[in-house]
Amino acid sequence: MAVTATDTHRAIEAVFRIEQPKLIAGLARMVRDVGLAEELAQDALVSALERWPEAGVPEKPGAWLMAAAKHRAIDRLRHRKLAERKHEELGREVEASEQNVPDLDAALDDDIGDDLLRLVFTACHPVLATEVRVALTLRLLGGLTTDEIARAFLVPEPTIAQRIVRAKRTLAEREVPFEVPRAEERDARLASVLEVIYLIFNEGYAATAGDDWMRPQLCEEALRLGRILAELAPQEPEIHGLVALMELQASRFGARTGPAGEPVLLLDQDRSRWDQLLIRRGLKALERAESLGGVAGRYVLQAAIAACHARARESKETNWVRIAALYAVLAQLTPSPVVELNRAVALAMAFGPQAGLEVVDTLVGEPSLASYHLLPSVRGDLLEKLERFGEARVEFERAATLTRNARERKLLLDRAAGCARG
Repeated sequence: MAVTATDTHRAIEAVFRIEQPKLIAGLARMVRDVGLAEELAQDALVSALERWPEAGVPEKPGAWLMAAAKHRAIDRLRHRKLAERKHEELGREVEASEQNVPDLDAALDDDIGDDLLRLVFTACHPVLATEVRVALTLRLLGGLTTDEIARAFLVPEPTIAQRIVRAKRTLAEREVPFEVPRAEERDARLASVLEVIYLIFNEGYAATAGDDWMRPQLCEEALRLGRILAELAPQEPEIHGLVALMELQASRFGARTGPAGEPVLLLDQDRSRWDQLLIRRGLKALERAESLGGVAGRYVLQAAIAACHARARESKETNWVRIAALYAVLAQLTPSPVVELNRAVALAMAFGPQAGLEVVDTLVGEPSLASYHLLPSVRGDLLEKLERFGEARVEFERAATLTRNARERKLLLDRAAGCARG
């Protein structure tokens, strides 16, 4: 069967999506500019689209793309009159690559781990606003287009494009070094990286807005980034903790929605539909995190909570006492009204709804939760269990007005209607 130009273009785009993070990482090390590195990678893609349909996809496409990008780098560096030393250095690398492509590919393999780690820390640098870090990470490391990122977060494409442009400009203006941070700042910088990855996962796991309850593509990208990071920095327990948390939560995907796409809450899920492979991977990652020792961090603790759910074959077998205890430790480590709300749920499940409601009631006046729909949602659930149906209905209706997700709004209104019927 003949291969069409369209087939070749699809193959090229697939190869580029796989190779793009490595290309940008390697180029950024050379030119010390993430924005320029991405432009050079895109130039290499254009060259591939021009040449590969006739010549065929090369045996080592990653090496070919890097060589093409380095050719373009020389042109850019010449026109911008950068240091002659850097010009000659890149020229020698390109000359070597033309003589021996396999050697170049081997060299890339040797350096790529460090380069990718540098790119992760650069894209997630605290000098950038959180939403900007998320967009830049998905663009450079996830290989998503601006259109794909915009659709995933339900914002206009120009908004995402502006965030990415602003991020590159900020990194250049602040002269953010393309490097893995030194030991004294590594923990804080790593926390920024993990925060970005988990934000991406959470937006996919429980979409804040739109018609869909979940956006699996974002979860898959976050998991992929987490797994890569765990390979690049295998001695960091919090990385393994985050990977464990995401694997265990992702294992529930098949049971989180009903036939019409409606949400199915945790206690109502058919656990036979949970992905056992992801559960095993998650438990193994948690075991790895715990084996590295030290005080358990926020992601290791959350993974341990998710493991309690994963190990229970039926919801009634869940060890809610342990979950409540783990939330208490998490609350001491990272005090937060959201953590307290989750602890209240665990207390209600372990010791009865009144125990949980007492904690929830202390959060009602918390300013940071004023527009957080899960506060009235949880309060409504506890009031319903206490058969205080009128109060519960008011809480569910309030939660429905606060959520921006259509599926979740319908669920909350249905529960309010149920309370109205007593």
